[in-house]
Amino acid sequence: MTMVEWLPLIWFGIIGFGVFMYVLLDGFVLGIGMLSRLAATEEERDIMMNSVAPIWDGNETWLVLGGAGLLAAFPPVYSAMLTALYLPLTLMLIALIFRGVAFEFRFKARDKRGWNLAFQAGSVVVTFCQGVSLGALVHGINVVNNQYAGGSFEWLSPFALMTGLALVAGYALLGATWLVIKAEGPLQTRAYGWSRTLLAAVVVFMALVSLWVPFLDDAYAQRWFGWPNIVWLLPVPVITLALCAGLYRSLGRRATFKPFLYSLGLFAVGYAGLAISIWPHILPPHLTIWNAASPPATQGFLLVGLVALLPFILFYTAYSYWVFRGKVTASTGYH
Repeated sequence: MTMVEWLPLIWFGIIGFGVFMYVLLDGFVLGIGMLSRLAATEEERDIMMNSVAPIWDGNETWLVLGGAGLLAAFPPVYSAMLTALYLPLTLMLIALIFRGVAFEFRFKARDKRGWNLAFQAGSVVVTFCQGVSLGALVHGINVVNNQYAGGSFEWLSPFALMTGLALVAGYALLGATWLVIKAEGPLQTRAYGWSRTLLAAVVVFMALVSLWVPFLDDAYAQRWFGWPNIVWLLPVPVITLALCAGLYRSLGRRATFKPFLYSLGLFAVGYAGLAISIWPHILPPHLTIWNAASPPATQGFLLVGLVALLPFILFYTAYSYWVFRGKVTASTGYH
């Protein structure tokens, strides 16, 4: 392959990495937001919020990286996808604003009930909209001459709604296993219980997605069950089962870090499975990595800047998590 052919692949990997980092890092923060509804006391809710307070607002960096990269490297995809998913993405952005404002104002308020509700509801809405958007993308978006050719509610399908609920369960699992690391005492004990319940829900949803996706498109079915693909892709479900078993055992043994790592592994495998399903499309069923790519000169120019910028993003992300490591109490916030 020539460099011209490699550039779209490189950018596909960069955008995929940026979105994946956002899903992992902001996923457990959104999970904390949803689970905060279950806190027994306001002090427990303070602990939950303080566990993510120093790091939560840096996670959107990865969302910006993914969106800006998509606009620069694959402009037809950016245009068609945002037009097709205008309603859920707008609702997601509004909910992100409510979540952010509620997060900061809650620590200053005397009566926290309204801000608690805004943070919890915002987290649920953001997560559900992200899941619906993902489901709509996998289901397929009608594009003609690089323009969206569907209606305003074409994204609304049973599969998309199901993936929305699946992501709610998945992010909540990330949040629960994060609390296992950061909390102590009764809150940590309940976090173990939440994790077991949510693991069961995630397993059910992963099974539903795995069974449903091949029926969405003949190309998906051929990808997973055609010969010899079925042999090459067999490790994907095997690894998924192994991760589920490992997570279940680690919760039973009351491990501290392993449940969260296993949860991250489940997301990584699920993410890889969806990428395998739609390959080589970036916006199925019409736009591939190559026919949606911007000119090579544009991609090459932007890649130079990204190579210089990305190490700094990775460094400050890793450094912030390292600085704020350890257990959290109700009085150990940065506010």
